[in-house]
Amino acid sequence: MALKTNKNSKITDPSRKLIATLDPKSPISEQYRTIRTNIQYSSIDEELKALMVTSSGPAEGKSTTTANLAVVFAQLGKKVLLVDADLRKPTVHRTFGVNNLFGFTTVLTKQATLGSAVLETDEKDLYILTSGPVPPNPAELLSSKSMEQFIEEAKEQFDYVLFDTPPLLAVADPQILANKIDGSIFVVYSGKTDIDQAKKAKDLLMNAQSKLVGVVLNHKEAKDNDYYYYYGSK
Repeated sequence: MALKTNKNSKITDPSRKLIATLDPKSPISEQYRTIRTNIQYSSIDEELKALMVTSSGPAEGKSTTTANLAVVFAQLGKKVLLVDADLRKPTVHRTFGVNNLFGFTTVLTKQATLGSAVLETDEKDLYILTSGPVPPNPAELLSSKSMEQFIEEAKEQFDYVLFDTPPLLAVADPQILANKIDGSIFVVYSGKTDIDQAKKAKDLLMNAQSKLVGVVLNHKEAKDNDYYYYYGSK
């Protein structure tokens, strides 16, 4: 199926910034590229095309991480789809300044096709799929046969599909998705994320039989030549 993109009206939100786009030469942007490289090395034996980004709790930087990773993959010349799979508190539409009248949920419920719901962005090769209307049954939608079909179709049309998901300890949604995609990236907030909660969240990923690609330490205070972000293997 040919990809058709919908040019949606922009809704400006200056509070949300994509540093990988706005300042690609910054140390933080460089660290996002380091994460990208490590993900690519992790897929030498097994192709990782569909990845989800999650955290143990809210406000730990997972959505910012997902969006900037999507940007740096696109800057590599890869065709990337960023999917807002947080069907409870979606943010991707605000990050990119578009409306959220339709999107992921309308595709899963067969009210729209993937091609008609995908939006172009100002970043070459980067496309987004907003959450769409918040459904009453997010877990059921993610568990559906339609979800499996969506993943296969998206992987056929894009080099990388990145899912922004809710926190692991808040709802079951990311565990459900983790079992269906190629790998997971776990975000922790320096000095904020509780160690026991992080361990519990990792156990949930393991129980879901997800491949944990790595952990991103977010908001680390810069000292001397240190950077704010670094990437570590599991």
